[in-house]
Amino acid sequence: MNTELLRKYAALVIRIGVNLQENQPLVIHAPISCADFVHALASEAFSAGAYDVAVNWNDEIFSHIRFQQAADERLSEFPLWRKTFYDDHTARDAAFISIAAENPDLFSDIDPKKITAASMAAGKALADYRARLMSNQNAWCVVSVPTRPWAQKVFPHLSPAAAEDQLWEEILRAVRISAHTDPISAWQAHIERLQHTTAFLNAHDFAELYYRSGLGTDLRIELPPGHLWMGGAEETSTGYLFAANLPTEEVYTLPCREGVNGTAVASKPLHYHGNLISDFTLTFRDGRVVDWTAKKGGTYLRELLLTDEGASYLGEVALVPHSSPISKSGILFYNTLFDENASCHLALGKAYPTCIQHGETMTAEELRQNGVNHSLVHEDFMIGTADLSVIGRTRSGKTIPLMESGEFCFE
Repeated sequence: MNTELLRKYAALVIRIGVNLQENQPLVIHAPISCADFVHALASEAFSAGAYDVAVNWNDEIFSHIRFQQAADERLSEFPLWRKTFYDDHTARDAAFISIAAENPDLFSDIDPKKITAASMAAGKALADYRARLMSNQNAWCVVSVPTRPWAQKVFPHLSPAAAEDQLWEEILRAVRISAHTDPISAWQAHIERLQHTTAFLNAHDFAELYYRSGLGTDLRIELPPGHLWMGGAEETSTGYLFAANLPTEEVYTLPCREGVNGTAVASKPLHYHGNLISDFTLTFRDGRVVDWTAKKGGTYLRELLLTDEGASYLGEVALVPHSSPISKSGILFYNTLFDENASCHLALGKAYPTCIQHGETMTAEELRQNGVNHSLVHEDFMIGTADLSVIGRTRSGKTIPLMESGEFCFE
């Protein structure tokens, strides 16, 4: 990887992604195979005046060994020292960077109940940490860099080295980085465009969205009073902007928990805990998934839906034009960070409290009363297609086409 491009990418993540402030701690979650990029991030962070940088390394090969050989009861435990690590850093207003770069097929031979047990243990132990991030009390950003197994999944026709180089090229293109551009200026302009779209949607106070596509999606989604559309950049509780995903092409809000009815048909596979769920359909009644089908990965889909009560309800509604740069690439990344930004999508599980007025200060009960879903999980799945239509209905009863043939159709 070109050293200068790597430096530009790291600077983008530090300056725009988490927008690291002077004397602020930074935590980086990263696979050990991404060490070069972690080193670049750390260097940029200290140049930006970081108080300190902590790295939480993970190793998916070790995780696979543990799932295979550890006693089942150990998988339901979460070490106190790890919980303390997260709680301590969130309390000190740390910013968090997560590098999402997994082998999409690694856990295909692991009993999904083991993965669910470990996920629930982590979710319960880290509930406060995750709540702080989802309510934007701490800045956070999810990014990615290639790993060889992931690259080979995306580009199976190339040699391992060539696949990794090609994935680097596609990732840098998606985050608007090249040798001849200023990515920070490019991202400031892109964020402004996304915020123009959210301003239009918020001004119309839609009560319902109606989705239809040739794949079979036929879905009505109620939006609660006071919902807020967001996109591009968000504001922390201390008042500075950050971009939670790089790349990002979406604008999003939350649905009314009990207000989803109809059928959603996935347009891309869902990568879930090292497994792929593909060609699946979800049927909703009064907000809840009451039926589902899947040609591949149905066992994992069932485990996802049974994680807790809220896992079978929606927590996010996101609009992405079919002509987004990632969609135009025609590449299936097998990585939700990229695939969700090529397609309109929904998310099962927890909603972002920031997507409803004053939600970040509401209690759990107040959020529930306002139609906001809660869960230990938040899993995006894609439903966008080239023929998707989305129609909005305002609270006054006016209907406004929002998307036609997969594209925004409003100014």
